[in-house]
Amino acid sequence: MQKLTALICVIGWSGFWIFGYLALSANPSDARQTALAVALAGLGFLIGIFTYLRLGRDLHA
Repeated sequence: MQKLTALICVIGWSGFWIFGYLALSANPSDARQTALAVALAGLGFLIGIFTYLRLGRDLHA
């Protein structure tokens, strides 16, 4: 189960960095594209943090 959690963690952080970059580099006049990239980056951040904390808790338990 830890391997699956670690894989999800990596995918979550990858999504955060990819969509974060897209949000920062998007055309400011295209608000819809920017908002979607920010939302997906936020989702990647939440998934990455949640799985990272879960891995840390499981290692020390």
